[in-house]
Amino acid sequence: MIREIVKIDEDLCNGCGDCVPNCHEGALQIIDGKARLISELMCDGLGACIGHCPMGAITIEEREAEEYDEELVIAEMVRSGKNTVFAHLKHLQEHGETGFLNIALNYIKANREQMPFKISEVHELLHGKKEEHSHGNQGAGCGCAGSAPQSFNAGGFKMVAPAGEVPSELTQWPVQMHLINPVASYFNGADLLVAADCAAFSYGNFHNHFIKGKKLVIACPKLDQGKDIYLQKLVKLIDDARVNTITVVIMEVPCCGGLSQMVQMATQMASRRVPVKEVVIGIKGDVLSEEWM
Repeated sequence: MIREIVKIDEDLCNGCGDCVPNCHEGALQIIDGKARLISELMCDGLGACIGHCPMGAITIEEREAEEYDEELVIAEMVRSGKNTVFAHLKHLQEHGETGFLNIALNYIKANREQMPFKISEVHELLHGKKEEHSHGNQGAGCGCAGSAPQSFNAGGFKMVAPAGEVPSELTQWPVQMHLINPVASYFNGADLLVAADCAAFSYGNFHNHFIKGKKLVIACPKLDQGKDIYLQKLVKLIDDARVNTITVVIMEVPCCGGLSQMVQMATQMASRRVPVKEVVIGIKGDVLSEEWM
């Protein structure tokens, strides 16, 4: 199958090994002084190891590869102990990989007698006492503390800004597409705003004109990797969260049109229909077009 998977530039790799403990799936090892991908089955393609490579030798590429096998990953990972398993579960949760997370949890429940931890500890890890687990597991986790889903200003109270300042209309966190969980409750039935990264910096009234009354996700169709993950999340937002409408805000530059194309592909792949509006912002900050697609 064609999917995203880790690629290692051997010329850049210095064999330091920093990537190995930060690949929770156990897909990397140092062999002959270089980092090697030892199992395509165990590489999830999310790239948690990338930020731990001081040489910039690790990237993500899209190519023919064996399908990732979550059950095999968990079965192998249990041998490494509780901390490794828990780091992996948090990694899946924080990247919104609910399908893989459910497979892992089902395997753990079915084999609970062989687990080096209690099921109640898993529940606490994923649903409570997050601070305790993340602090006690530093170096093993993926470091995405800012990706925990949060909903605020949900009661409809107007945020009060200091005199002369415009209040924020943002009501949820996170907003970056890689970090959002498409089944987070605040997306249910919401009007969704899918915005290009640059748009908010170009259009001065972005919060009041576009974010107000909507839930926001942002992405860059040119620079971001893992866009197939974006597509999967958009389909989940349409089918599972049942978003009400989608507004896509892009810049006039040609590469930005990829974001609109991605949303259109998601609507075609989804099992339900949802109205989509495209807004194009000029590089000088004016609205060039605004129409339903």
